Amino acid sequence: MENVRELFQIMTRRFGFLNKNCCSAGGCDISLVQSHILYEIDRQHQPSIQKVAEALGTDITTFSRQIQSLIKINLVQKSPDPDDRRVYVLSLTTEGKYVATMIDQQMNAYLDEVFSHMNDFEKETVIRSIKLLNEAMSKSSLCCSTPIG
Repeated sequence: MENVRELFQIMTRRFGFLNKNCCSAGGCDISLVQSHILYEIDRQHQPSIQKVAEALGTDITTFSRQIQSLIKINLVQKSPDPDDRRVYVLSLTTEGKYVATMIDQQMNAYLDEVFSHMNDFEKETVIRSIKLLNEAMSKSSLCCSTPIG
């Protein structure tokens, strides 16, 4: 029987998830958590703070600290929602958009290089398997409240 946990440990290490800074873009060292936040803000288009925190499965206090650090380095801006002044929405600054794009390009280049060692059938099998795993994880009662922060 394969040691499944060991397989995930190795994959996580190789993917660089344990590195303090996952990416460097625009002269900024960006942590893995910060790159996830930038990605979600970009993907959701002006989401509320609560929405992004929920998407990342993190508590609002920890998340707020991360947002403050991204505001401080001018990658994210926070503004009141015009429809409900009690809610704050997040958006990327021009620099934030640039950094998010650079990270996206770095990750896509990395994945393209990894997949270049596989034929089309193997690549499709891996992608289909990851989709199946993500779907199963979303149904698990023990999963998906990832401690980020």
